[in-house]
Amino acid sequence: MDCALEIKDLSKSYSPSGRLTRPAPDSAGSGGGFHLNEVSFSLPRGYIMGLIGPNGAGKTTIIKLILNLIRRDGGEIRVLGLDNIAGEMEIKSRLGFVHDTPFFYEHLTLADVRKTVAPFYRDWDDACFRRLAEEFELPLGKRFKTLSRGMKMKFALAAALSHKAELLILDEPTSGLDPVFRRELLRKLSAFIQDEGKSVLFSTHITSDLERIADFITFIRGGRIVFSSPRDRILGAWVVVKGGPELLAAENRPLFKGIRQSACGVHALTAEADEARRRFGREAIVETATLEDIMFFMSKGNGHA
Repeated sequence: MDCALEIKDLSKSYSPSGRLTRPAPDSAGSGGGFHLNEVSFSLPRGYIMGLIGPNGAGKTTIIKLILNLIRRDGGEIRVLGLDNIAGEMEIKSRLGFVHDTPFFYEHLTLADVRKTVAPFYRDWDDACFRRLAEEFELPLGKRFKTLSRGMKMKFALAAALSHKAELLILDEPTSGLDPVFRRELLRKLSAFIQDEGKSVLFSTHITSDLERIADFITFIRGGRIVFSSPRDRILGAWVVVKGGPELLAAENRPLFKGIRQSACGVHALTAEADEARRRFGREAIVETATLEDIMFFMSKGNGHA
């Protein structure tokens, strides 16, 4: 399958002080530092992938590595068929990026920021930018620093979409934004991939957004991939079982990936929906898990991969 992004055995380590380090092969996940451990996944052209995980899981580190803002310790990254280091200049001319906090010259007007950004892209389409600026109601005469967070994000998105990018990478773009703009963004992303061959990597904590538009979900926790699969397969397989303390019988525990126990009973997560329904029958409630359920139980509910 032709892929917009291929990551294989990607590794990166930081010491507890935040400095880069190379751990011994058997030290991953120990010593108080952060270790990205042989991460592998791929994004086919023409699809949207959601990248989820708790804070500190490694999502932003992966994005920085893709963009070659930091250097990998090991593994391989190919973007649009090119090695992300050897082909960095070519890749960045064909890639759009939106950060959760857009960085542009604060003292410039949006019109002047556009003039600064446009020359960096050989395929900049000024007509497309102006069309998006009008659609997003961007005040091109105002200085960037005077804009609301939502307007800053709209400008960043307009810039990212105005140079015929083939891969769009979004790092928490909807955090703190109102539902109206989030819906508008999701609509734009869905329209973006209708142009054959274009793809999106979308990192976010708002998992309901991904349930609307993502084709694939990659879940990372503690620097390791828990799963990377089609969204429909994930939502069809994972369930939450709700019942009494009897759910915690020794023979049941291997079935569960995460457990939460309270005075109200036991809630447990499993990726074996059919087996859960067969085993518990009418003794418990078995409900389809949301992406938020999966992330919560795997991160906070004594989850294990």
